[in-house]
Amino acid sequence: MDHQKLAAHESLDLHEAINFKTLCIAKSKLMQGLVFDDDLRNLMKKDVEQSIQDLTELQSLYERAPFQAPVPQNRPTPIIDGKEENSHE
Repeated sequence: MDHQKLAAHESLDLHEAINFKTLCIAKSKLMQGLVFDDDLRNLMKKDVEQSIQDLTELQSLYERAPFQAPVPQNRPTPIIDGKEENSHE
């Protein structure tokens, strides 16, 4: 398959989407520690898992950008209840 480069405005939009999705994941993971309802906590956990998959797909599209910033291999891990959670389970 021929991989065409993204236009500059598409690359910036994609970059903004990746930043937004990363922020949403971090917020959801942190909020899980404040939620006492098990159903809601499980729903938030499922949302984080799906969002991580979505973010991986967005990052693969970022390879087509005409300019790139390196994507870090390790993402910050929020500490919830005094314990670090592994986001790559």
